[in-house]
Amino acid sequence: MRDYHINVFFSEDDNGYIADIPDLFSCSAFGETPEAALSEVLKAKTAWMASALANGIAIPNPVYRPAIYQVS
Repeated sequence: MRDYHINVFFSEDDNGYIADIPDLFSCSAFGETPEAALSEVLKAKTAWMASALANGIAIPNPVYRPAIYQVS
């Protein structure tokens, strides 16, 4: 099974790292290090999934892949 792609990038505005999961609307997190941001977004993913299930919202299949991984 494929899992969701996670982006991790430095935000100068926030002076820290942001991690997000593009397939899960508004699922993102902040951390002072890339590792902390990743850890936090994994917690956010768990909460996102639980909320979706509790509210009858369909959980999307993982489809997002950055251009660097796409084969021509």
